[in-house]
Amino acid sequence: MPEPLSPARCCMPSSGSGSVKPSPQALTGPASTEGMVLLPGGEFLMGAEDIEGFPDDAEGPVRAVRLKPFRIDARAVTNDDFAGFVADTGHITDAERLHWSYVFAGFLPAALRRGAPRPEQTPWWCAVEGAAWDRPEGPGSDLAGRGDHPVVHVSWYDAAAYAAWAGKRLPTEAEWEYAARGGLEQRRYPWGDELDPDGEYRCNIWRGTFPTKNTAADGYRGTAPVDAFEPNGFGLYNTSGNVWEWCADWWSDEQDSSKVIRGGSYMCHASYCNRYRVAARSANTPDSSSGHAGFRCALSAT
Repeated sequence: MPEPLSPARCCMPSSGSGSVKPSPQALTGPASTEGMVLLPGGEFLMGAEDIEGFPDDAEGPVRAVRLKPFRIDARAVTNDDFAGFVADTGHITDAERLHWSYVFAGFLPAALRRGAPRPEQTPWWCAVEGAAWDRPEGPGSDLAGRGDHPVVHVSWYDAAAYAAWAGKRLPTEAEWEYAARGGLEQRRYPWGDELDPDGEYRCNIWRGTFPTKNTAADGYRGTAPVDAFEPNGFGLYNTSGNVWEWCADWWSDEQDSSKVIRGGSYMCHASYCNRYRVAARSANTPDSSSGHAGFRCALSAT
């Protein structure tokens, strides 16, 4: 069973080394800007030197980055959205091609949980045969009641194929962070520096003791609808928590085989991951998939 990339990037277990060939790119369709937010770009301060950060993640140094105007989805791509893509193109995801994907052990029946292989460093993840975007907990599961939840068990290749079909692309890491901040400068979260201001929950993360007890005090044990909680100042939903989101960039410029993921997920907790801060970053191989990773699309304004 493949191991996670490293202790610094173990928020998302790896399905492999990136050796799976890219999924065939669907024909680019005419882009619709419905549901997208137009952002003016310009200069912003990217990154952080946060005491809660991880030095190996290269969140810093804080630097000025200039962006051209662009559009970005206000919400993550949903199960219903992805179903339309699959119906139109016949796309087969990498999880389907590999015949398995990672599912959180707490979502599985005891028999399946006991028999599933687990990564040594992240034993709360189970490699489940048959788990895929439309069977998020493996055989016998379905998407009933989750049409408006973010699609998961999609690799970077799957996300890129969807974006191409929609006439869009994945956001760059800089675009993603600029949009996620919602116009606030150097704040820890899209709404400010306090996680739960005045006791109000603003995101879907692990509440309780990780990984044994999730109180679901914010309303969700797993994924939440893509428009759950209040949007940020730019009108984007769930840029902290819910699901990790694939970005266009490679993790580094040094012949890296991993793609950047941003935003954290419902599995993130301060004691373990704490990567639901807007400057936090992680990565995984582009063929990897899990039950807590999805994406949103972007489009150049020109």
